[in-house]
Amino acid sequence: MTGTDPAAPGSGEVTATIIVAAPAERVYAAFTAWERQGDWIPLTKVRVIEGDGGEGSLIEAVTAAGPATLRDEMRVVKLDPPYEVRVVHCGKVLRGPGVMRCTPMAGDRTQVVWHEWFHLPGGVAGRVAWPLLWPGSKVSLKHSLKRFARLVENGRLP
Repeated sequence: MTGTDPAAPGSGEVTATIIVAAPAERVYAAFTAWERQGDWIPLTKVRVIEGDGGEGSLIEAVTAAGPATLRDEMRVVKLDPPYEVRVVHCGKVLRGPGVMRCTPMAGDRTQVVWHEWFHLPGGVAGRVAWPLLWPGSKVSLKHSLKRFARLVENGRLP
């Protein structure tokens, strides 16, 4: 899998959307508070391992459940505050582009759309397993966004 260009969209696609009762500037600032993402992504610790968190930075997210650990490395490729964040997952297991978009709405609300296009590991076996894993991935992503929205709306993020 390491020969695949991680910036090219993979076939493992997942999207989640939520409306946050907060202005786009606050939502965007909360999302890009990289090291606070563990507050809303379960079992995950996030840190900037290269750069200042801006474009070109390398972000590491480590999710651990018991003995199972998943290390996700992401390169920040575009920041367009307060509208868009683009990353490329470039680790050994998780590879592919991701984008988070904030769309300002009336009443100081913001629609957040988080979209990922992962390259599926494991060749044919990965492609066969994806339809079984996809619903869990979508539920997990949506759950994280709901938690994120509550923290932003309550002023606990950023």
